[in-house]
Parts: sequence; C-alpha cells; structure tokens
Amino acid sequence: MKAILTHPGSAHKDDLLACCLLLSRHRVPIWRRNPTDEDLADPEIVVVDVGGEHEPNRKNFDHHQFSADRDPICALSLVLQDFGLYEDARNFCEWLEPAEWFDSRGPFETAKWLGVERDVMNALNSPIDITLLRRFAQKNEWNPGDPIWEMMRMIGEDLVMFLRSLRERIDYVARNVEMLEVGEGEKPLRVLYMARTESMPDDPSSGIARYISMQGEEVDGLIYPDRRGAGYGLSRYADSPRLDFSQLEEEHDVHFAHARGFVAKTSATELERLLELMVSARVGA
Repeated sequence: MKAILTHPGSAHKDDLLACCLLLSRHRVPIWRRNPTDEDLADPEIVVVDVGGEHEPNRKNFDHHQFSADRDPICALSLVLQDFGLYEDARNFCEWLEPAEWFDSRGPFETAKWLGVERDVMNALNSPIDITLLRRFAQKNEWNPGDPIWEMMRMIGEDLVMFLRSLRERIDYVARNVEMLEVGEGEKPLRVLYMARTESMPDDPSSGIARYISMQGEEVDGLIYPDRRGAGYGLSRYADSPRLDFSQLEEEHDVHFAHARGFVAKTSATELERLLELMVSARVGA
C-alpha cells in the first residue's frame, strides 16, 4: 500500500477514525488532498471520505454519493465493513451509530433522533476530539514518526484489538455457559453459570454481559470462575433486586460478601454448593 488519501480542509470524526483504522494495517503516509482519477484507479492508494465512489476492490471508501434516504452511514462504516468488523462494531461500540448519524444527517437531525435538544450535542465534545481533529487538519501530509500519525495508529490498533478480543471473549462465553433455574416458587432465579476450564481468558467473566444482551435472556445472577483464586464469583446481573449477597457473610466458604450485596466470592467449586449459595442470597420468594 502506497498511501491513505482523504479530503483537505476541516477534519471530521469519521475520516479521522477511518484513517486510524487503516493505519492499524498499513504503515503508510496520509495525504490530505482531493484525489485524481489516477488515485481512484490505483488500488495501492486507499481513498477515504472523498472521491464520490464506494469501490472496495479499488480501496475507495466514500459515502457522499449515496442517496439521502439511505440509512445513515459514514466512511468509517465502510472501512469497518472492509475489515469484516462492522457488525461487531455496531454491537459493541455504542458511539458508532450516533457518529454515522452526525456525519450523514448533521447535528440537528442527530439530536432529534437521540431525543435531545441540539445544545446537548455540544456538551458531548471533549478537548481530545477538538485537538486531534484540529491538528490533523493543519497539515496536508502525515508520515510515520509524526506525533499525530503515531497517535492515530494507536487509536486504530486499540479499536481493532477491542473488537477482536471482545468477540473472542463472547465466543468463549457462548461455548462455556449454561442457563439454570434455581429455587422453588412460581418464579425461580435464572442464573447463568460458567464452568472453569483449562484454557480460560485472564478475566473469564468479561464478555458475559454482552453475551446476555445479545441473547436477550432474562437473568438474575451470575456464577463464574474467580480470576483471583480457585473458587467462584457470585454476582447480580443488571443489579437484580432478587439477590443480596451480603446475606452470605456468615457462610463458612464465603470469604467476601460486599456490604451492598451485589457480589460475593466463595472457595466452593461444586455446582450444587454454588447453587445453594445463590438460593441463600435470594430476596423474597
């Protein structure tokens, strides 16, 4: 790859982040100018957010030519699609859809879609956004070693790592959990149980919340391997009022029960005992 080319003038979040993503894969200069026909025809030059065409085979990623009634999309979306990361980004990056709206519909339509006043959009700006965009717009070429280029590369690498590692964790959760109903009565507790395996992530419980959200399950509590010991963690899911783990503080095999009742740690490893503890933490019938 020779270079990444994007438009001159003011920089926006979508073109900057699209370039960041591309830098995670291609350690090449960024040119900020209008593309020539030769640039658009050259698959060794990635043209982003300018050029009037979306042709992934030629590495051209513009969205401005799309019809006005199309679902909101931006240059970053198109690059994420090319990387095979778009669906996970839409699921895991809550900021992406608002960014698509803002870039393709503008602040007033985006505020209306979000159900907020236009002035709220200004409250979401940060000095990090302002400085990166302003500094990126100040030069027509950025090269490896330039501070802005290096910062953009790190942003892109972190975004790719976040998406891929979270996907791996969610896939791990899907392979290693089961949903259990615990306790008597008309509405037993619904508990998601993750067994300990030989090859676990460093934080085996990470990814559980995303997995549950994606499955649309109703869950009261979680049982998962404690990353700091050989036992298990017990916790509420979504702050369920049906569980209070402070009730377990006198149990012989519970070495930590938070006073606010949302989590406990136990040395127990047998599922039967873990479920007994869940029932003991139950609030009401």
